[in-house]
Amino acid sequence: MPMAKLAGSPALKTTVMFEGIRYSDALGAAAEHSLPNYFPYRFKAGEHDPTGTGKASIPYLINTEDDTLIRVLGNGDSPWSVVGNRQEGYKLVHDERRDDPVAIRFEPLHDWLQQQTSDGFPIAQAGVSTHGDMMVINVAPGCEYFLNKVDGKSMRCTFCSYGAPDKRTAHLGQVAGQVAIPELTIKRMHEAMDAVTGETEINHIYLVGGSLTDYEQEGQRFLQLARAVQANNPGKISVTLGSGALPDEILQQFYDEQLVDAVCFNLEVWSEALFARVCPGKNNYVGYDRWIKSLERAVELWGRGRVYSAMVAGIELEPEYDMEWEEAADLAVQGVQDLCSRGIIPIYSLYYPTGGKDRSDYQSRLRSYFEHLALSYRDIRRQHELSVWDGFMCNRCAYMQLECDMDRQTEGQVSNGQ
Repeated sequence: MPMAKLAGSPALKTTVMFEGIRYSDALGAAAEHSLPNYFPYRFKAGEHDPTGTGKASIPYLINTEDDTLIRVLGNGDSPWSVVGNRQEGYKLVHDERRDDPVAIRFEPLHDWLQQQTSDGFPIAQAGVSTHGDMMVINVAPGCEYFLNKVDGKSMRCTFCSYGAPDKRTAHLGQVAGQVAIPELTIKRMHEAMDAVTGETEINHIYLVGGSLTDYEQEGQRFLQLARAVQANNPGKISVTLGSGALPDEILQQFYDEQLVDAVCFNLEVWSEALFARVCPGKNNYVGYDRWIKSLERAVELWGRGRVYSAMVAGIELEPEYDMEWEEAADLAVQGVQDLCSRGIIPIYSLYYPTGGKDRSDYQSRLRSYFEHLALSYRDIRRQHELSVWDGFMCNRCAYMQLECDMDRQTEGQVSNGQ
């Protein structure tokens, strides 16, 4: 029996995420009026470089006509490129299928990104960002796991680039060992929220931040943050708590005060053995079992469909874990079954490799893993009658995840490839 394949928007999104987009004059011009990419385009050896600098600014996100959001990955070897202009519109074209272009638009460079708070502070640095219709609040991004070692091993998650509280977070007033968020940071955050919602349609607010080694203290920080956000949320946009796993009594406070509508405690990977290796700080300071129990307690409070765990799709394929893609995918699917049976919905974000990219077949293995997991997981969600709640996330903000795109896809769009 032929294996099911991705089709429609999920297939296009996956292809573009993996193959990337090569530089063109149109892509460079779009950067002038688009949300900027965190990573500049880096020209490969021999590639035409109109900047003469070896790198160029490019947009961060593209939208298709059916509101599929896709992160832009610059890649000089990609068969995909962008043509067009701001006045007539842009199209994504494939070298071998140029007669079948995809109409796209870029996530715009909103005016608020150029504005300042009442005390002259750049709003773009106030700990508030957006992707699609989601507003992310991150006023304490420094993670204390980066400051700690156990038996000589760093406690940071192996895939993470948050970094420690240091000079990069000083503008937010974040200091290592200090739990409370400074009032000036909260004030600027409020003004940033007002600027964003005054210009952009926001349907989700997501609270995130770096971890503390004491998960009760982390809970206290997020209680302060959630209270401050709700005090400035007159439209009652749904709010998701994106902290680490928290003690039961802290979860009860969040629930009793109605501070959040959903929670997402990022387990990152499935299996205790992998969790200990990929997330040593989470394992050491909280523990795998306690993390699962915290997710289960959240289900008891907020109910099935309101509890999530972000997962890093493909970290298992890095060479130090010595797993072929089939084994890694089987393990991930096992985790999907287990978590969904508990009413917990994992959300899989595509992992961009670091060390593993040096293996010539890495991308093909990662893609096989990602597509197999996405298709298997769609069926498991249906079996458990679970779908991603649109107050938490939707296709208009999920830029490296497929769950929302696949949940809205009709049966007729799913094909069995020959």
